[in-house]
Amino acid sequence: MSVNEEETISLIVDGASFEVSLEAEMPLLWVLRDELGILGPKYGCGIAQCGACTVLIDGDAVRSCQVAAGDVWGPVTTIAALGLDGADHPLQTAWIKHQVAQCGYCQSGQILQAAALLEKDTSPTDSAIDAAMSSNLCRCGTYPRIRAAIHDAARSLRES
Repeated sequence: MSVNEEETISLIVDGASFEVSLEAEMPLLWVLRDELGILGPKYGCGIAQCGACTVLIDGDAVRSCQVAAGDVWGPVTTIAALGLDGADHPLQTAWIKHQVAQCGYCQSGQILQAAALLEKDTSPTDSAIDAAMSSNLCRCGTYPRIRAAIHDAARSLRES
């Protein structure tokens, strides 16, 4: 296939199946936002350094600005589908309780990064949280609130 040639790509995003014709090298972020109208993932830096574009692919937190649409290896989850059976995810509830969001721009990426952490570790230490979240930037500096919200959500998940 030559460069810039479109192909049909099948994706599962937030539980729905999509087929889109585009260049396989197009970043997943642009597919989500421009082709599918899914606006939860945000463009921040374009070089996978800020985390605003974080989504889950097959449960792994990834930077959608750096994953080519043709390389997606599993179902994609955005912030829109994180809740359980139409209810808020414990992270979303904790985010509200701890008033984490200030401007809110980074929050979908922060929450999805935290969801990937809690999927692997339901009792994370402060240092585990800091390590997992270190690649997600928050201009407003709500890092202590983010850590507290993750601890709260972890407790909720353990108790459920």
